[in-house]
Amino acid sequence: MAVRVQAEDFDVGAELARLTDGNARIGGLAVFVGLVRERHVRDGYHQDRIEALTLEHWPGRTEEALAEIEAEARRRWPLDATLIVHRHGRLVAGERIVLVAVGSPHREAAFEACGFLVDWLKTKAPFWKLEETPEGERWVESHAGDEEAAARWDKPGKA
Repeated sequence: MAVRVQAEDFDVGAELARLTDGNARIGGLAVFVGLVRERHVRDGYHQDRIEALTLEHWPGRTEEALAEIEAEARRRWPLDATLIVHRHGRLVAGERIVLVAVGSPHREAAFEACGFLVDWLKTKAPFWKLEETPEGERWVESHAGDEEAAARWDKPGKA
């Protein structure tokens, strides 16, 4: 298990190499890299140009929350390796925000666990986002779509 919250960028290739180095049990590695997009999506259309995004967090508690989310994934799926790297601070369009990587003997478990981690990070991790737009700054509110995506993992029958 590895969970990090940092201001610095990360090298995806180097992170994945460290994660899998010497672990021949891994048969599938699922990876998600989140980037700052330059347009906010509303009603299915790209609107509201975003110049930068500032992510604030609660030091200590944020890492604890990420570790709790990662531990829940390990309870649900047979995982041999997990990595969550989440950045904070001011980021501009195109910069990396988050890396989630999950290694398992089986690809299905890796895919599902990666999706679970990303969905729960969006709704349960204590990060606050401030968008800078040409019209000014605004705090990002939670989105119903994110809540719906996370709720699907609460349904009976999900591993």
